[in-house]
Amino acid sequence: MAATKTLLVRKRADDLFFIFAAVLILLTVFIGFARTYYLAGVFHAKLPSLLVHFHGAIFTCWILLFITQIALVSSHRIRWHMRLGIAGMFLAGLMVLVGFATLIAVVRRHAVFAMGLDTLFAGDVLQLSTFALLVGWGFLARRDGPAHKRLMILGTVALLGPALARWPFAFVFSSALVFFGILDLIPILLIAFDLWSCRKIHRVTISGTLLLLVVQFSMRPLGHTAVWHQFTLWVQSL
Repeated sequence: MAATKTLLVRKRADDLFFIFAAVLILLTVFIGFARTYYLAGVFHAKLPSLLVHFHGAIFTCWILLFITQIALVSSHRIRWHMRLGIAGMFLAGLMVLVGFATLIAVVRRHAVFAMGLDTLFAGDVLQLSTFALLVGWGFLARRDGPAHKRLMILGTVALLGPALARWPFAFVFSSALVFFGILDLIPILLIAFDLWSCRKIHRVTISGTLLLLVVQFSMRPLGHTAVWHQFTLWVQSL
């Protein structure tokens, strides 16, 4: 009886943690794009092109689907979760394609950013690639519940950089440590949760978090290389 009660407590804690993480992701995205997209009327928001509107719509659908999937698992509607999961994989593939198309359009517009176009281009390419890798891995590991949900949440975290970069709070940009500390809050909490619930860090948490850190530390150096600059110029000339 004691063992069963412990398992039930851990299962409930697991559900609550991933719901909490999903809410943090939703808030990060909403705060970042509220002024320019969500509170601007979505369809009436002044965006550069129809492609950017489509990009915003499908990425929003991913966040909403992600929260729905966590809610379905928490309410033990596993069959519905699996059915929506198939649709989610098609949506993820579409997100990657539209994400790269939108990014190429931004580069070709010679858009100006504080961090520099080369760095933004490098960062977004790395983040989209990380999302594709982690979510694809999560789909392959879908029969391993603990690994699957960790990969899906870490894959979604990989997309949060642009949203956080649009937060209207000065303290977020006070230092790189603060910015990336906020960006990595969910992986940090996931590590703490693993240690509390399993007495060890899940192998997927380790792999996924390390990949996110490598990507974050590689964005700026890659964006400042001569090779990447030439690649950016080539994309602009297409």
